[in-house]
Amino acid sequence: MITSEAAPFAKTGGLADVLGALPPALAKLGEEVAVVMPRYGSMPLHGYTRIVDAMRLGVGPHLFTVAIDQVKREGVRYLFVDCPPLYGRAGVYGEAGIAAYHDNHIRFGLLNQAALEIGRSIFPADIFHAHDWPGGLLAPYLRENYGSDPDFAGAKTLITIHNLGYQGNFPATTISDLGLSPALFHMNGLEFWGELSFLKAAIVWSDAITTVSPTYAREIQTPEFGAGLDGVLRERAAKITGILNGVDYAEWSPDTDPYSNFPYSALDLSGKRRAKRALLEEVGLPVNETRPLIGIVSRFAGQKGFDLLEDIVPELAEMDFAMAVLGSGEAPIEAMFRAMAKAHPEQFAVHVGYDEGLAHRIEAGADMFLMPSRYEPCGLSQLYSLRFGTVPIVRATGGLEDTVDEVTGFKFIEYTPEALLGAIREALAAWADRRGWLERMRVGMAKDFSWDAAAVQYQSLYKSL
Repeated sequence: MITSEAAPFAKTGGLADVLGALPPALAKLGEEVAVVMPRYGSMPLHGYTRIVDAMRLGVGPHLFTVAIDQVKREGVRYLFVDCPPLYGRAGVYGEAGIAAYHDNHIRFGLLNQAALEIGRSIFPADIFHAHDWPGGLLAPYLRENYGSDPDFAGAKTLITIHNLGYQGNFPATTISDLGLSPALFHMNGLEFWGELSFLKAAIVWSDAITTVSPTYAREIQTPEFGAGLDGVLRERAAKITGILNGVDYAEWSPDTDPYSNFPYSALDLSGKRRAKRALLEEVGLPVNETRPLIGIVSRFAGQKGFDLLEDIVPELAEMDFAMAVLGSGEAPIEAMFRAMAKAHPEQFAVHVGYDEGLAHRIEAGADMFLMPSRYEPCGLSQLYSLRFGTVPIVRATGGLEDTVDEVTGFKFIEYTPEALLGAIREALAAWADRRGWLERMRVGMAKDFSWDAAAVQYQSLYKSL
């Protein structure tokens, strides 16, 4: 597997969680799995074993000497490409004040070249499984530059699209940096609206394409969700499979949660009431157990649908519920939530930033969880919420459509403020039926979205290749 991040080594989002959980699940099935990723400057200095001191690699005209470090974890070999000039920085893709590093095309071009050399000399692979745009050049490098190399005879390539909105697009001139033939820069190859696209390259050259939910696999083939690549994807519809992401229940489960002092289960929900009281006190809201509490834990990004919320704040302020919000991101969304909390401090509590412990405590203490996403490839928070008996209110898109049904939660279809308001009103009305609500919680808590099922589907796909 080729990735830019994997938990617990480096994480900016859900991609890292997948690469921390799926490889061990495959190893449990008897697969041999190695994960190749950069060794970032933010990683600890110790705990790694250096297995290669000097590996010489080229990315077009750029020559590098890298080391390879290894960590073995849960039956998986995590192999880190150590190249301080490219990776010895504070961030993964960029850092404060730098949205994206200017040389990201070379940084991740090198990652793909390193993965191929590792596949030749350290870990001979039947499948090269790339994740999102940072792994996008693996397939064209393999097919165009190593096509006749006997070391790779029979090797197959797979790209998993975790979020089509992030494509790795660079100026056309960068092709000279990357060691690919300029003849490949055309509308049926590397070119995408005048730029070079890592993700399009993966879609065009890979033997198989997966997304992180079945509904998202269908959605990305439409203009609404295809981010300009829907035509390319429709041409390759036979190669596309949607496999739903899983959840690490060792980390996200109310009976064993490491961040809460009030464990509970579907058989004994008393701990959830105590978790709610503690959460209300922690975030500074009135301690009123009879008033429903809605939680939000999210990146503040346009994808997440919070523009719908902004349009209905006056109506929400007149309704009998409280809301605890945790997240950070785009400044206008942060400002919107701060304004809500300032205008209605008895109803809305907002923490801008990220706090892993508070995220867990919101899942445990809230009664409902809101995800009004414009699009959502898979989503993990709704899966956590179901296990915690925190009833999801979601838009019926992507993985939210696949994992929340009319029994376990509340869904709205149209991307409008009125539809969102209707779903919230429906949930608050259902809350009044305590016996029905408890049953709804218990049905959701019984759902199994563990990684075991996803791993079996990936294994089947590998074998078909």
